[in-house]
Amino acid sequence: MRKKQTVEAFYHERGIFPETASLVNVFENESYCNEPHIYNRRDFYKISLLQGKSRLSWHHHDIEIRQPALVFFNPLMPFAWEPISPEQPGFFCLFRKEFLHGNDRNESIQHSPIFKTGSHPVYFLKSAQVKYISGIFRKMLAEIASDYVYKYDLLRSYLPLIIHEALKMAPAVNEIKQHTAAERIASRFFELLERQFPVDAPDHSLKLRKAGDFANALSIHVNHLNHALQQVSGKPTSEHISDRILLEAKALLRHTGWTAAEIGYSLGFEHPNYFYNFFKKKTGHPPRQSRLGQLFKLPCQ
Repeated sequence: MRKKQTVEAFYHERGIFPETASLVNVFENESYCNEPHIYNRRDFYKISLLQGKSRLSWHHHDIEIRQPALVFFNPLMPFAWEPISPEQPGFFCLFRKEFLHGNDRNESIQHSPIFKTGSHPVYFLKSAQVKYISGIFRKMLAEIASDYVYKYDLLRSYLPLIIHEALKMAPAVNEIKQHTAAERIASRFFELLERQFPVDAPDHSLKLRKAGDFANALSIHVNHLNHALQQVSGKPTSEHISDRILLEAKALLRHTGWTAAEIGYSLGFEHPNYFYNFFKKKTGHPPRQSRLGQLFKLPCQ
């Protein structure tokens, strides 16, 4: 995986010179969405209205977008995007979390279920929703181009309208309701686990690798942590850790040129053979076969 793309690099590569220190901007897709986006993390939030056919990859997921969709990206989410159809109508908005400062209500956007790590980022739209959301993006484009002194306050008001349209489409949020001590511990554990991902450098190994590591970080006994996770999820701590490491291993094999040894080290395996045995036990085949399977995977028609 490459070094995280900054919003400044995004603008520089396209010859754009934005206002307000690059904190927010709005674009029409057809001017900037003709080239594939390499699998990587960005240092900004992004909301896209996609109306052409395209392919999106994030973490261990793949999806073909063949109907209008609203897509949400956060700075912790590495993704790759590839256009399929020659026309890519729609809009997208980039913003940094600093753009939301100054308005307590809008600061909560970055903590919305829409942007939560692990959430599904794609929301397919009906024609009435496409019309409504396109209208909001057009208003944002008009404000960006205007000389109105308070235009960025208006933009802060438009963003929640788009996000709430997606929230209305989403099923009831399956958040862990933190009523018991076990549920609070489980919530803290999952937050700590996800915070380590995605892995973006082969020379940085995971700091928290075993159940005891997480228990120490949470200042509880490992038996207490295991009991809480068993009670809430029905699975032990070690299984949650290994499942998440496997998902990251598959993503790294697919989207990076790192060797299996480098991937293993970045995921906390001291020796290549440890990673090899772990991967084969979990999947039934060695890491190399998983990578070759992706290389020879037929493109969707």
